[in-house]
Formats: sequence, structure tokens, C-alpha cells
Amino acid sequence: MTPEQTEKLQHYLTILTKWQNTINLIGKSTIDEAWERHFLDSAQLEPLIPQNAKIMDIGSGAGFPGLVLAAMRPDISVTLVESDGRKCAFLSSVSRETSTKVKIMPKRIEDVSRETSIDIITARALASVVKLLDYCWDFTQNNPDITLLLMKGEKYEEEIIEAQKHYRFSIETIQSATHPDAKILKIKNVSRETSKTE
Repeated sequence: MTPEQTEKLQHYLTILTKWQNTINLIGKSTIDEAWERHFLDSAQLEPLIPQNAKIMDIGSGAGFPGLVLAAMRPDISVTLVESDGRKCAFLSSVSRETSTKVKIMPKRIEDVSRETSIDIITARALASVVKLLDYCWDFTQNNPDITLLLMKGEKYEEEIIEAQKHYRFSIETIQSATHPDAKILKIKNVSRETSKTE
């Protein structure tokens, strides 16, 4: 991480700490470890993002990983999808105060236009793999080249098995740099599984 990136993210952390007093943006137990637990965790996706990529971060919450990636990579276009108006206000404040350009969509993923042009969908601590594939289904069908980068915890294998009952997809599992039990799931070529039923 460059000094410029670090400085911008440290400013982001300062804003987060201030807002956390009035809005529950991150788990209280993670506040003291926020730099590693949230910022560095999100930042590890950066090498996986191609130049000039268009990213949609769903369920952005406090901006992890979408706003972190936007702060690190001015070449990419990032749309943050978040239904909580207070969290959107926080995201807007960070964007403004750190001079990080993002588009904020104050709505649920189900209400986002399927015509939105994107290359990558990111999600962190939002839902199970099968639920995320449900959310992203129309997007993956409109653009078969879309890549999903999903940040998952220790139950990732169970979630993959459950998702494979409903979907076919290619998957690459990448070890998290910040937690031994966590993984980044890189999913592509999503289609519906028709040969299996529940």
C-alpha cells in the first residue's frame, strides 16, 4: 500500500470512528481492530481488480470493501448499493472528505436496474453464497463475463455446497491475508442448476 493510499484510508478510519458513536457501522468488538479487521481485509481485493473496472459493491454498509477499493484505485468506477439511509449519509461523507469518487445507490439490490453496466460484484458479510447468487442472478445473465468477489468466513465450504444445489459456476478460492479461516471466493460463469432439486 502506498503512503497516499494509507493516508486516505487512515482519514476514512478517523471519520468512521467519529460516526460510530451515533450509528452502528461496525461491530463494537471490532472497533479497536478496525484497521486490520475491516480496512486491510477489504484492501486485499485490490490486486484482483483489473484496470478501469466497473464495480458494484452490494450491501456496502460502512463501505467495506467497495469504498476502500475506490479510495485505493482512482482508475476504477465503484457503485455502492446500500438501503440504509444513515449509512448512505456516512458513505457520502467519507467520499467527500477523502476526495474519493463513488456512486451511492440508496436502495436494495433487488431494486437496482439490471441494465447497470458492471464488471465485478463485491460483497462482504452480507449473506450466504446462494443468497448472493440469487441477488446477482439477473446481472450475471445480462453479462456472462461478470466476476463475483465474495469475502467469506469459516463456513465457506458449507455455503459453496449449498449454492451448488441451485447454481453452476466456476470458482477460485483465495486464502484471506487477514484471517486463517477466511477466504475470498472468485466466482464466474454462473448458470442455474437444473438437474438437482431440493
